[in-house]
Amino acid sequence: MSQKVLITGANGQLGKELVELFSEKCFEVYGFGRDKMDITNQEQVQEIIYTLKPDIVIHSAAHTKVDLAESEPEQAFLINGYGTRNVAVATERVGAKLVYVSTDYVFDGTGNTPYNEFAPTSPLGVYGRSKLAGENFVRDFHSKFFIVRTSWVYGKHGANFVKTMLKLGEEQKELSVVSDQIGCPTYTLDLANSILEIVVTEKYGVYHVSNSGSCSWYEFAKAIFEEAGMAVKVNPCTTKDFPRPAARPSYSVFNHMSLQLNGFQHPRGWRDGLSHFLSEQSQRTNIK
Repeated sequence: MSQKVLITGANGQLGKELVELFSEKCFEVYGFGRDKMDITNQEQVQEIIYTLKPDIVIHSAAHTKVDLAESEPEQAFLINGYGTRNVAVATERVGAKLVYVSTDYVFDGTGNTPYNEFAPTSPLGVYGRSKLAGENFVRDFHSKFFIVRTSWVYGKHGANFVKTMLKLGEEQKELSVVSDQIGCPTYTLDLANSILEIVVTEKYGVYHVSNSGSCSWYEFAKAIFEEAGMAVKVNPCTTKDFPRPAARPSYSVFNHMSLQLNGFQHPRGWRDGLSHFLSEQSQRTNIK
């Protein structure tokens, strides 16, 4: 009998990828966007989860607008904190496993060596603090959880940095991109595959999941244009040149220690993931 998987945030770029992958792998998938399940409504969350009785809940719904969170902290904590609590409590009640998708923003980025899963957290802004609140609620109220921290996510669904660069590259021949923030790009397909590999086990705990290796946004942008065969000049600039309401971690490179110690597959390099994504994108465009 196939396992039931409930996915929150099913209309988001990762949520859609998860729905597709788990459906492909013959799970019985129930995807819920905000229109069908408001995670801040505890009664609604309980009613849906108690009725469906899933075996696995993947909680990818979140308030992800990093800059907006600074001006509406209550909303960020309501969704990322208490919304996650509602999902965790209901999921525990039906005995299902829980995957909570978290972020590199739980770190302040002041280090210069990759962060493993046991590194102390110290978020800089409201978004990171609210996602860390979600992690703490998961730890407090659930017994069979996987906290999956990820970073710099892009894929075929939704808006993201890679698509933005491709669009700008068609309109402009020269761009300036921040070179003093270093992190790990993550292809949603690879992230979804890692989540699938982890969740069918009982190797609970915290995981850092991104593509392997690291780069700056400037290096990432250059690689996007190189892989796409676009002649766009990319100039490095600093974070100070592009002031934003929310501070970004300047160094949020992941060490995938938990994947390694638990015997899971090592994610492919970020450039390989990017290359795969762009070739898939180009095939999709040609089909259209």
